[in-house]
Amino acid sequence: MPTITPGLDLGDRSPRYAVLDADAQLIGEGSVATTREAMQDFFAALPLARVILEVGTHSPWVSRVVATGGHEVLVANPRRVRLISAAVRKNDRIDAVALARLGRADPTLLSPISHRGETAQADLGQLRARDALVRTRTLLINHVQGTVKAMGYRVPSSTARTFALRARAALPPALAPALASVVDTIGHLTEQIATADKAIVLLARDRYPETARLRQIAGVGPITALCFVLTLEDPTRFADSRSVGAYLGLCPRESQSGARSPQLRITKAGDPMVRRLLVTSAHYILGPFGPDTDLRRWGLALAARGGTNAKKRAVVAVARKLATLLHHFWVTDVVYQPLRHAA
Repeated sequence: MPTITPGLDLGDRSPRYAVLDADAQLIGEGSVATTREAMQDFFAALPLARVILEVGTHSPWVSRVVATGGHEVLVANPRRVRLISAAVRKNDRIDAVALARLGRADPTLLSPISHRGETAQADLGQLRARDALVRTRTLLINHVQGTVKAMGYRVPSSTARTFALRARAALPPALAPALASVVDTIGHLTEQIATADKAIVLLARDRYPETARLRQIAGVGPITALCFVLTLEDPTRFADSRSVGAYLGLCPRESQSGARSPQLRITKAGDPMVRRLLVTSAHYILGPFGPDTDLRRWGLALAARGGTNAKKRAVVAVARKLATLLHHFWVTDVVYQPLRHAA
């Protein structure tokens, strides 16, 4: 056990810290700037310690800076610590002291999490930037379509890639001054998305060759495969491939009591982008263009059972099983057989 235990409640400007000694007595507190230089200087002046951080925007890089100095770093999940999340009196100083005391007493109470490496975080940032461009383009397309429709006109049917070309010629004269710049922006976003797609394909091929094994399943492209790999980062930390679905928030909540077991929504824990991509792949697998596979047959059988929201539940179930299959292919390097069970 280190001689001191600092707790750091991270903030955007000046996070608060509290330091406990070997007898769990408060021996120091204050604030430090949220910069690399300030963090390096602060922790370099401390003896080797167990440092407790609160998860947040700055916790990935701060944890790496602290670990570089030889300290033990634990990143606490405040949602799992009701002493912090449900406190009646809540401020940065109180949270810092609570983090230090919990880390001093029993680190497992903090439900510590592990941040991905700096390279993986940067590569995942490339995917998130592309996702932001796509969502912005979708927002602008919906704006143009709704505005034109409200005037009694319609934009010709098209894909997102060709929308700018078709919409530019279909704008009503009264709306052209207002929407022309929006359509131009959509066209520019489409070019940027195409450039990002090419960069992601090269990144997956050169730095993450394991994504090729995941793309054996129809409906899983380079973006979905790369996002899955970067989100999990280390596949060996899952003892069972079935636990990946729960990690990504694709398993339903539970509230069983006696004979009562209601159907609840999925937990939506974990990264929302990879979950959204898996659901999109599931839609393709169950859609009209999806090839005949065991996974498609299984999903269609679930949807055919009827009941409330049967099709939606089937899509989520296929996404959850897809996550299990992707992890299995990643760790075993087996060849995908689309109709293995049917054969």
